Amino acid sequence: MSNSLYSTFTIGDLQLSNRMVMAPMTRNRAAKGAVPTDLNATYYRQRARAGLIITEASQVSAEGVGYPATPGIYSDEQVAGWRKVTDAVHAEEGHIFIQLWYCGRISHPSLLPDGQTPVAPSAIRPEGESVTLEGMQPFVEPRALLTSEIPGIVAQYRHAAEKAKQAGFDGIEVHAANGYLIDPQSKPA
Repeated sequence: MSNSLYSTFTIGDLQLSNRMVMAPMTRNRAAKGAVPTDLNATYYRQRARAGLIITEASQVSAEGVGYPATPGIYSDEQVAGWRKVTDAVHAEEGHIFIQLWYCGRISHPSLLPDGQTPVAPSAIRPEGESVTLEGMQPFVEPRALLTSEIPGIVAQYRHAAEKAKQAGFDGIEVHAANGYLIDPQSKPA
């Protein structure tokens, strides 16, 4: 067996044509409603020769948004937009996973439904600023997620995973870093 970059590799039931993996990178190119567009499909099609593509992070719900113009994977319109992407990658014989996220404390009320306060494991404001449609804004103190709310967050991830399957993705990756809601480094006070 060869371990060269160009040798095939099996991950789960997928046979990858090489060992190159395109890492997720936020592109901020989604249309209104967090819907991927033809530009997203072109972008990923152009990179389909990588053994595996992992998309930019996509929020699991409207409450999980953390940056402007990032795609979601919780509505039928988003599924249709992502289907264009997966079809484009599969037409080039590529494989593609979607990265799921819920930004939590890294979000800003201006990005969330009804200006709600972001949630986090505890009410600790992160250092730094949030990217908003109005420019950089100081992070706000998040609201501590209640234990009773955890099943709802889990259900949002489950729903997003089901939508990802409908959109034709070959798999999912969960984003759990950078202070997002399920970052294991986001320790309660």
